[in-house]
Amino acid sequence: MKTAIVVGSGAAGATVGRALQGKFDVTVLEAGKPFRPFPYSIEWLQKFRKTGLFFDEREIQWLFPTMQIRKTAEKMVLVNGIGTGGTTTIATGNALFVDRDFKKLGIDLGAEFDEIISEIPVSTAHQKHWRKITRQLFEACEELNLNPQPMPKMGNYENCKHCGRCVFGCPLGVKWDSRQFLQDAVNQGTKLETGSRVDQIVLENGIAKGVVARTRFRSKFFPADLIVLAAGGFGTPVILQNSGIECESQLFVDPVLCVATEWRDAVQHREVEMPFFAQQDHFMLSPYFDYLSFFFNKNWRQPARHILSLMIKLADSNRGGISGKKIDKTLTEADKAHLQQGVERCREIFGKLGIRKETLFLGTLNAGHPGGMFPLTENEAQTFHHSALPENLYLADATLIPQSLGNPPTLTIIAIAKRVSRLIKDVG
Repeated sequence: MKTAIVVGSGAAGATVGRALQGKFDVTVLEAGKPFRPFPYSIEWLQKFRKTGLFFDEREIQWLFPTMQIRKTAEKMVLVNGIGTGGTTTIATGNALFVDRDFKKLGIDLGAEFDEIISEIPVSTAHQKHWRKITRQLFEACEELNLNPQPMPKMGNYENCKHCGRCVFGCPLGVKWDSRQFLQDAVNQGTKLETGSRVDQIVLENGIAKGVVARTRFRSKFFPADLIVLAAGGFGTPVILQNSGIECESQLFVDPVLCVATEWRDAVQHREVEMPFFAQQDHFMLSPYFDYLSFFFNKNWRQPARHILSLMIKLADSNRGGISGKKIDKTLTEADKAHLQQGVERCREIFGKLGIRKETLFLGTLNAGHPGGMFPLTENEAQTFHHSALPENLYLADATLIPQSLGNPPTLTIIAIAKRVSRLIKDVG
């Protein structure tokens, strides 16, 4: 049987590993360790916050190594998950189908989306247990004709306890993450190698022969007949560049900015994250308690239970790049204008609750949905394989997305990975 290396175990990697096992003898290489939920209580960390020792967002890695933090020159905080399950373990489990940019290229992912729904439970059952303030925000958005919609979530949300720990690893296993696909793959025979960070692909005569990975202080060569890169929008481009394959400077990251206020006993930090959303041109709005801002932004001084926050998730311009450990990403003037529009819209929503704009404060600009540096074009609409790549090397993650979705991308990434897997199996 032919061998396949899948790099990464997040939404894309777990999907590909599961789909290819049996057709190939699959090994999944994951840079991080097996995922463990965040073990500390927010109340304990809140007391620790008073010491003043929390002053840089990168410190969160000391307590929660799964959450990898980097900063741009303009101090935008970039977040991604590292460990089994990738970023899905620290995402909020949103299940939105977003494929408009693919349709423009003549790509229809409808069949993949249908397949996903048959495999992953998708629910809005959490709506039955919303707190009063969440319902008030929803009604305020309705009054402003923002057409708010309950956020569909991946998982068994009938059992959600609204503990607010979605981004730290659901402690009850309510939220779906890609470890479930990964476990399916392992049960079928896939080999999982954690602590194996792939540095580069070994190429000979235009063919990928395998990958070189760092494993416990040494480099190891993993040979393979097929290689699928699914290391994420920050990881895949670096591996390609280290292998002599150039990427495009079209990095998007879906920036997030929160607008918050003091609201006695809001207890939003105990609510399911992003319970509903209101889609706008260039951005979406959603209630969201931003822990990075709470622990590291000096404006967020109130106790967690007394903070109420709305998220702006921006569809940013495709302008930026990665070179080694350096990430070059700035917001364009258009991005900044759209972000300001989002701030004004949040002020209007809060205004419906009688909150004066003078009492509002902003969070820390952060982002965690990178992609776009090897985007699909009409030329790859059928094959999902760029001519610049060796014939036995495929990409299967957000690196292929043509431009920022400005929406949670997990289902779209899974759909891409399913399509790539099918095409690989068709080719043989």
